[in-house]
Formats: sequence, structure tokens, C-alpha cells
Amino acid sequence: MPDFLVVIPARLGSTRLPRKPLADIGGKPMIVHVAERAKLSSAKQVLVATDSEEIQAACVAHHIDCALTRADHPTGTDRIAEVAEQLQLPANTLIVNVQGDEPLIPPELINQVAQTLADSPTCAISTVAVPITEILEINNPNVVKVVLNHLGEALYFSRAAIPFARDLGAGAAVTYLRHLGIYAYRTDFLRTYAGLEVAPPEKAEALEQLRALWNGYRIAVHTTSNAPPAGVDTPEDLERVRQILAND
Repeated sequence: MPDFLVVIPARLGSTRLPRKPLADIGGKPMIVHVAERAKLSSAKQVLVATDSEEIQAACVAHHIDCALTRADHPTGTDRIAEVAEQLQLPANTLIVNVQGDEPLIPPELINQVAQTLADSPTCAISTVAVPITEILEINNPNVVKVVLNHLGEALYFSRAAIPFARDLGAGAAVTYLRHLGIYAYRTDFLRTYAGLEVAPPEKAEALEQLRALWNGYRIAVHTTSNAPPAGVDTPEDLERVRQILAND
């Protein structure tokens, strides 16, 4: 298992669920649950990256490392890049980006995305995908799809149904993959990424990983059949997670 850190970007702004990172789940803020799950992985360190002093205070109260960052970062990756600079990490340090709304994330999935990047020296990023089993998800723009090449690297990510099955009869042969929003990077790539302009497809799709593809960087994708529990985007999601954790 390679050495790696986990950084969890978190901000209070959320349109569908305001103040989401501080949402109470069983007496603890959601961001604390995420960090505690990440600590069950093989990460050498887990810390939250935020521009919110309220989130920082919640982390400190629960003995979670936290880095305070600027408020103007357009993406979580940009926020993590600032943390890498704050910590003056060596160029080849592996950092896993765990989303702050994943209180049920399997620790082994965190390990796997780090291992995938360690095993892919020509790639700048690694991430995860799972086969889509529900037909309604294929055309759901909230479900991000990814198409891979024969090396298991990403060709493109989209909110549209890709690959598009032109002939109805060919549809049965198409495997659609759902992209999961967990990434691993090396510090030297993060320093480069932070200086890249937002790419046109990134802006159109609102998918930050397209900035890397647009600029010629390769993304290794670990495909697993074990889809993790869904994260928290809505009040209904929050209630579902509360019930799951209450019954643990």
C-alpha cells in the first residue's frame, strides 16, 4: 500500500442542502463522520480543507485536523492544491480527495484509488467508476458517466449518456459506467492544475476533471462492481444516512 494523505474539501455553500458539512448526524457534524471514515483507511493523515471558521471549529472540537484556505477556489481540487502548498509536501506525495458529503464512504475504496494512481505512473489522476445497473441513471444529468480506453483510462466524462448507442439493437452491448467523485493526485500535478485556466468542456459540464483531460493529462480509472452507498445531496439523503448510522 503506498503512503498517502486524505484531504476533504468542505464549504458551507450548498443550494440543495444549506450548511451541509455541519448537518447533524447522530450528534456529530457530517464532515466529522466523513473524516472518521477516512481515518479507517490506510491514510497517513486525514485533514479537512475549508474556508469556513465554523467548519474548522467543528473539526477541532472532534480532534480532526483542519486547514483554513482561501474562499475563492472554484473547485475542491483547487482548494486541495492550496493545502499542498501550505504543508510544503514533496512533489510525489499522493493525496486522495474525499468528498465532504460521503459519510458512508468505504475506507477500502479510498485505499484503492490511491493504489490505482501508484500503479499508474503515466497518469496524473486516478478515480473510480461502477457499472450503471438502473436504466433511468443513463439519461440522468446528475449521474456522471465516463468512457474508458483499452488501458482503463478516461476518454471523457459527461452528464450525457455516453457512449451513445446509435442503433437500438446495439444498446444491449453497451456498458455504461458511473463516475464516483473520489480522486487521487500527486502534489506536482496539483501545483500545475491550480495554474490552468478553466477549460470550455469543464465549464459546460461543470466537471472539474475535464480540465485535466483538456490539457492532455491522463486519468486512470479503477472499475469496481461494488457501488458504495450514495452521498448526501438533499434533505432526503440526509435522513437516509441518519437512519443507516442510527442502526449501525
